[in-house]
Amino acid sequence: MSKRNEGEGALLGTGGRRWKLIRGNLDMYLLLIPGLIFLLLFKYTPMYGIIIAFQDFNIFGGISGSEWVGTAQFERLWHSDEFLQVLINTLLISLYKITILFPIPIVIALMLNEVRRMFFKRTIQTIIYLPHFLSWVIISGLFLNILSPSGGIVNEIIRSFGGEPISFFTDNGLFRSLVVFTAGWKEIGWNAIVFIAAIAGIEQEQYEAAAIDGAGRIRQMWSISLPGMLPTIVLMFILRIGSLLEAGTEQILTMYNPLVYESGDVIGTFVYRMGLGQQDYSFSTAVGLFNSAVGFLLIVIGNMLSRKFLNRSIW
Repeated sequence: MSKRNEGEGALLGTGGRRWKLIRGNLDMYLLLIPGLIFLLLFKYTPMYGIIIAFQDFNIFGGISGSEWVGTAQFERLWHSDEFLQVLINTLLISLYKITILFPIPIVIALMLNEVRRMFFKRTIQTIIYLPHFLSWVIISGLFLNILSPSGGIVNEIIRSFGGEPISFFTDNGLFRSLVVFTAGWKEIGWNAIVFIAAIAGIEQEQYEAAAIDGAGRIRQMWSISLPGMLPTIVLMFILRIGSLLEAGTEQILTMYNPLVYESGDVIGTFVYRMGLGQQDYSFSTAVGLFNSAVGFLLIVIGNMLSRKFLNRSIW
């Protein structure tokens, strides 16, 4: 048989095996259909609206009746001083959250893994992840009351020591710290669950062998728990890098006001203000497209670095 015929036979054989596999698992493939329809309708179909970023969109004319302006909206974006400040705010808040909040759940998971009393361990877990289930509206209202300059418990304590009350929600110097603190209060416990699950997947025989060899708790954490968590840590870090330009839009929308736009306005809230507030749909779409493109690029770069230095990747 010629090489050409052999190649065609191999392709037919591969196609036949694939079709046989599909027929053998037809029920599983049918279960995929609702999910695929959902993705098509609510994820991919709305992407048609990206066209608005290249138009001077007129809400009455619609997409088909609006004037095409090419990359004019993106040029406007790059020459906008306001957008530059928004980008700086976004990067700073995200970097603060990564450097401060990303390691804490890892430490909590390692510490809880060393707790031997299950009742105490489960009680702590429940307490620290319960705030995750509260909406940002509730949390913002809670902290507004706690930190209020008039009657808030924190400012009452400050007054009792002879200090002046602080308006935390209108102070540009404190607002970013407030955003990071409230994000940590809400999400650290929930994020720790992922790392606790990673530790639970480590074979207990490794700890037993290490204990027989004389390794203490700290040594076991360093040599067994942390390496066992590494794939999960890398995955979570890459995903966090991918959302670098997100910075917590929902959180900031419920907490900020015009007095802290200088330090708290991020890309997500900027898009909201320009799109729905000022009805500048084309410009806000261009900003959103820029945000998504950079996020995708960051995930790709993070995955490449992970594959190069750690020999691990998410795809």
